[in-house]
Amino acid sequence: MYSFSSIVQLFSSSVDNGLSSPAMRGELIPCGGDFYNGKDEMSLTVTIAAPFRHARKDQLKKNEVVYFLSFKQHWMGIDQANMLIARAEEEGLIEMKGDMITPLFDVASVEIPLGYKPGSSVFERSDPVDDLLLRISQQAGVARGQLVAELNMLVQDRFGGNLRQEAAAVLMAKRYGIEFRDLLPALREHLVKNE
Repeated sequence: MYSFSSIVQLFSSSVDNGLSSPAMRGELIPCGGDFYNGKDEMSLTVTIAAPFRHARKDQLKKNEVVYFLSFKQHWMGIDQANMLIARAEEEGLIEMKGDMITPLFDVASVEIPLGYKPGSSVFERSDPVDDLLLRISQQAGVARGQLVAELNMLVQDRFGGNLRQEAAAVLMAKRYGIEFRDLLPALREHLVKNE
């Protein structure tokens, strides 16, 4: 068991020797005491929130976001950081006005786990039907498998296969009282692409 003074001494020597952790240097802002185990894929929202949380600002210049993602955290190259910004704008997560980027979500509510590093999934388009089902599952406390079964039953049994999954997911969100309006543009685009 370590005493308080030995922990303080260890902490002081690690900072003096330049061996402090990223969290001690303020590079990542852990929330809720969670530690990232590296197994779960994290979202585009977390990756976009990180530079704003780090800078503690509501707006950043595009080059500040690219610098944070590419050079400060070494998460990706410059081209990938620019692609990520473009994707975040397409997904409606940020707004670009000139060279300034403003997040369109509450950055303070996003948890950035200690040791977080985005996976390649942040560059892939997400399936809005899956996103809405995941949201319903998390907020209503219903197992995702049960929701998929309900969606299939709604499409096949209640509408004889004449209802698209996107519409069924919206009906389910209404049934469970879950907000879905932010996903409507993505659901419409998904519907048009899959016709």
